[in-house]
Amino acid sequence: QVQLVESGGGLVQAGGSLRLSCAASGRTVSSYAMGWFRQAPGKEREVVARISRSGGTTLYADSVKGRFTISRDNAKNTLYLQMNSLKSDDTAMYYCAKGRTFGGGSWSGARVYEYDYWGQGTQVTVSS
Repeated sequence: QVQLVESGGGLVQAGGSLRLSCAASGRTVSSYAMGWFRQAPGKEREVVARISRSGGTTLYADSVKGRFTISRDNAKNTLYLQMNSLKSDDTAMYYCAKGRTFGGGSWSGARVYEYDYWGQGTQVTVSS
């Protein structure tokens, strides 16, 4: 079993920054790809960013490219999401997730079914 706990969400003005963290426990996640998703009220859960087990491959949704950075510290079993230049459209519940694979080859990491463990989420609200 893997437990994922997100933190770092909050209320921020448009143009501001937040750094989300996702601490994993129960089992190391260093051998697996990881991802950040978000879900706004009335909308489907969508991928924000994902990262391979080594951190060598990072992929982003077009809507956050150039503003968000995903990273990981495998020694600390922790995943991060640095969010800059936040917009009101970024308002959502943010979830971290552990991938089913290490994230190599033809890995996409863009679909919910590619992940098997999820955190409870942390709310990000951007005021305009």
